[in-house]
Amino acid sequence: MLPPLLAAARQLAATVQLGAHGRRQAGLGDEFWQYRPATAGDEARAIDWRRSGRADSHFVREREWQAAQSVHLWVDDARSMEFTGDDNRPTKADRARLLALALGVLLIRAGERVGMADPEIPPRAGEVQLVRLASRFTADAGDEDYGAPVGRALLPQSRAVFISDFLGDPAGVEKALTRASDRGVTGALLQVLDPVEEAFPYQGRTIFESMTGGLMHETRKAGDLRDRYLERLAGRKAHLLTLAQRTGWQYHCHHTGDPAPGALLWLYHAMERMA
Repeated sequence: MLPPLLAAARQLAATVQLGAHGRRQAGLGDEFWQYRPATAGDEARAIDWRRSGRADSHFVREREWQAAQSVHLWVDDARSMEFTGDDNRPTKADRARLLALALGVLLIRAGERVGMADPEIPPRAGEVQLVRLASRFTADAGDEDYGAPVGRALLPQSRAVFISDFLGDPAGVEKALTRASDRGVTGALLQVLDPVEEAFPYQGRTIFESMTGGLMHETRKAGDLRDRYLERLAGRKAHLLTLAQRTGWQYHCHHTGDPAPGALLWLYHAMERMA
């Protein structure tokens, strides 16, 4: 049985009408790019047996076209993403995972290779890869309040998508994008926020507590914090936009109260512009 998340992602992908993909083509390309260690799931015919014979492990001969067609996904699994301001709205995590997997559906159908930004699930094509991604996205949330992008497995000249609320220490995002830019990786930052986080509707005595319970702040006049909070949020958005522009990436903010297809279409077109 397919994971329910994958079924929902396919349904979402079906709602987005797309034109022909400009890079759709068969084959693996002709220009040698680099060797990489073989991982579980690589076909035997992909292994370079001559190179592998000179070492104690197997190596796969990557080609330039494969790298250019690879898209890496990172979806924040920190506890802050489990927040929703209304039980009738999805959590930020639910929306982020749905968008990432639906994007994977569209890209793989268009002939791309999609994987995670860590080495556990490298970019591959095919329906089986979608099942792998869906299984990863349905794993339990992490233990930290806020997450930071992981990019240690990004292939040079590939593309990447980082999806998060980006409410933690911005240094993690800066480090990841700088590392990606140094490797010629372009991509998109999608900030996912709940409408409550944008409006800050709190008044009177309020206790603010992080999703792990590790951070807490109590105030008797929550309304007095609104202007300062909104100013800091606007500053964070501006910083993400500037950081994206400096590194050749794109930035967009999506709210969980808005329809998902709009954000999915933005993500897909962002990947198209970088192809």
